[in-house]
Amino acid sequence: MSRKHMTKHAGTESDWDRLRTMSDAEAEAGALADKDNPPLSTDRPGPAPVARVKVIRRALHLTQEEFSVRYRIPLGTLRDWEQGRTEPDQAAQAYLQVIATEPETVSRALGTRSAA
Repeated sequence: MSRKHMTKHAGTESDWDRLRTMSDAEAEAGALADKDNPPLSTDRPGPAPVARVKVIRRALHLTQEEFSVRYRIPLGTLRDWEQGRTEPDQAAQAYLQVIATEPETVSRALGTRSAA
């Protein structure tokens, strides 16, 4: 796979081609396996859709705290999105798409690039 489609972080690589072609079932399974952010319990009202931000964050191998700091998204907002309590507005959706496509470029532009 070309370097263009792989991102290194903390000794691991993210396979962006795989992330982009991941089925909803695969994304949901990956999100449900995330120990940082358990799904809403079934006794709570409302749907609990798997947020794309969680898939992006997991592909980057970042905790919620690391993703929040690196991309300057308030931690509470990130948790709300991931747990389905709220959804990103159009501007935030566009920002998340840019992060998914060019994560290193975004962190460089923000001056939050990791030391690794």
